[in-house]
Amino acid sequence: VQLQASGGGLVQPGGSLRLSCQGSGIVFRLKTMRWHRQAPGKERELVADITGGGDTNYADSVKGRFTISRDNARNTIYLQMNSLKPEDTASYFCHTDLRGRDYWGQGTLVTVSS
Repeated sequence: VQLQASGGGLVQPGGSLRLSCQGSGIVFRLKTMRWHRQAPGKERELVADITGGGDTNYADSVKGRFTISRDNARNTIYLQMNSLKPEDTASYFCHTDLRGRDYWGQGTLVTVSS
Protein backbone atom coordinates (compact mmCIF):
# COMPACT_ATOMS: atom_id res chain seq x y z
CA VAL A 1 0.00 0.00 0.00
CA GLN A 2 1.32 3.41 -0.95
CA LEU A 3 -0.18 6.82 -0.40
CA GLN A 4 1.23 9.85 -2.18
CA ALA A 5 0.15 13.26 -0.95
CA SER A 6 0.67 16.57 -2.69
CA GLY A 7 -0.63 20.12 -2.92
CA GLY A 8 0.77 21.88 0.12
CA GLY A 9 2.38 25.28 0.04
CA LEU A 10 2.41 28.81 1.39
CA VAL A 11 -0.86 30.71 1.38
CA GLN A 12 -2.08 33.94 2.95
CA PRO A 13 -4.79 33.94 5.62
CA GLY A 14 -8.18 33.64 3.96
CA GLY A 15 -6.74 31.81 1.00
CA SER A 16 -7.38 28.33 -0.36
CA LEU A 17 -5.44 25.19 -1.17
CA ARG A 18 -6.38 21.75 -2.42
CA LEU A 19 -4.50 18.70 -1.24
CA SER A 20 -4.49 15.41 -3.13
CA CYS A 21 -3.61 11.89 -2.05
CA GLN A 22 -3.35 9.04 -4.52
CA GLY A 23 -3.42 5.47 -3.26
CA SER A 24 -2.19 2.20 -4.70
CA GLY A 25 -2.10 -1.39 -3.56
CA ILE A 26 -5.60 -1.32 -2.09
CA VAL A 27 -9.16 -1.68 -3.33
CA PHE A 28 -9.41 2.06 -3.04
CA ARG A 29 -13.15 2.46 -3.52
CA LEU A 30 -13.91 0.32 -0.45
CA LYS A 31 -11.61 2.11 1.97
CA THR A 32 -12.30 4.84 4.45
CA MET A 33 -9.67 7.49 3.80
CA ARG A 34 -8.57 10.18 6.21
CA TRP A 35 -6.65 13.42 6.39
CA HIS A 36 -4.71 14.15 9.56
CA ARG A 37 -2.47 17.08 10.39
CA GLN A 38 0.33 17.77 12.80
CA ALA A 39 1.45 21.23 13.76
CA PRO A 40 4.90 21.85 15.25
CA GLY A 41 4.96 20.79 18.89
CA LYS A 42 1.46 19.35 18.76
CA GLU A 43 -0.03 15.89 18.45
CA ARG A 44 -1.35 14.60 15.16
CA GLU A 45 -5.09 15.16 14.82
CA LEU A 46 -7.80 13.87 12.53
CA VAL A 47 -9.06 16.57 10.18
CA ALA A 48 -11.60 14.74 8.02
CA ASP A 49 -12.54 11.31 6.77
CA ILE A 50 -14.61 9.85 3.98
CA THR A 51 -16.02 6.35 3.71
CA GLY A 52 -16.14 4.26 0.58
CA GLY A 53 -19.77 5.28 0.25
CA GLY A 54 -18.92 8.96 0.48
CA ASP A 55 -20.01 9.74 4.03
CA THR A 56 -17.85 12.41 5.59
CA ASN A 57 -16.84 13.66 9.02
CA TYR A 58 -14.89 16.74 10.02
CA ALA A 59 -13.09 18.10 13.02
CA ASP A 60 -15.00 20.98 14.57
CA SER A 61 -12.10 23.31 13.84
CA VAL A 62 -12.47 22.88 10.07
CA LYS A 63 -16.23 22.42 9.60
CA GLY A 64 -17.61 24.75 7.00
CA ARG A 65 -14.14 25.56 5.64
CA PHE A 66 -12.69 22.21 4.51
CA THR A 67 -14.24 19.63 2.18
CA ILE A 68 -13.01 16.09 1.73
CA SER A 69 -13.91 14.26 -1.46
CA ARG A 70 -12.81 11.26 -3.46
CA ASP A 71 -12.47 10.15 -7.06
CA ASN A 72 -12.40 6.38 -7.04
CA ALA A 73 -11.60 6.21 -10.75
CA ARG A 74 -8.33 8.01 -9.97
CA ASN A 75 -7.74 6.31 -6.58
CA THR A 76 -7.47 9.80 -5.16
CA ILE A 77 -8.88 11.78 -2.27
CA TYR A 78 -8.86 15.54 -1.98
CA LEU A 79 -9.01 18.09 0.79
CA GLN A 80 -10.28 21.46 -0.36
CA MET A 81 -9.27 24.01 2.25
CA ASN A 82 -10.89 27.45 2.16
CA SER A 83 -10.72 30.44 4.49
CA LEU A 84 -7.39 29.23 5.77
CA LYS A 85 -6.15 30.50 9.12
CA PRO A 86 -2.63 30.64 10.58
CA GLU A 87 -3.66 27.89 13.00
CA ASP A 88 -4.17 25.57 10.01
CA THR A 89 -0.42 25.59 9.50
CA ALA A 90 0.72 21.96 9.74
CA SER A 91 1.95 18.96 7.84
CA TYR A 92 -1.03 17.14 6.39
CA PHE A 93 -1.04 13.37 6.08
CA CYS A 94 -3.42 11.04 4.31
CA HIS A 95 -4.12 7.75 6.03
CA THR A 96 -5.93 4.48 5.70
CA ASP A 97 -5.80 1.11 7.34
CA LEU A 98 -5.87 -2.43 6.05
CA ARG A 99 -6.07 -5.63 8.07
CA GLY A 100 -5.27 -3.76 11.26
CA ARG A 101 -2.24 -1.96 9.88
CA ASP A 102 -1.99 1.80 9.38
CA TYR A 103 -0.68 3.32 6.17
CA TRP A 104 0.38 6.97 5.93
CA GLY A 105 1.32 9.26 3.11
CA GLN A 106 4.54 11.21 3.39
CA GLY A 107 2.94 14.47 4.50
CA THR A 108 2.58 17.75 2.70
CA LEU A 109 3.31 21.06 4.44
CA VAL A 110 0.70 23.80 4.55
CA THR A 111 1.85 27.19 5.81
CA VAL A 112 -0.70 29.95 6.32
CA SER A 113 1.06 33.26 6.80
CA SER A 114 1.03 36.82 5.57
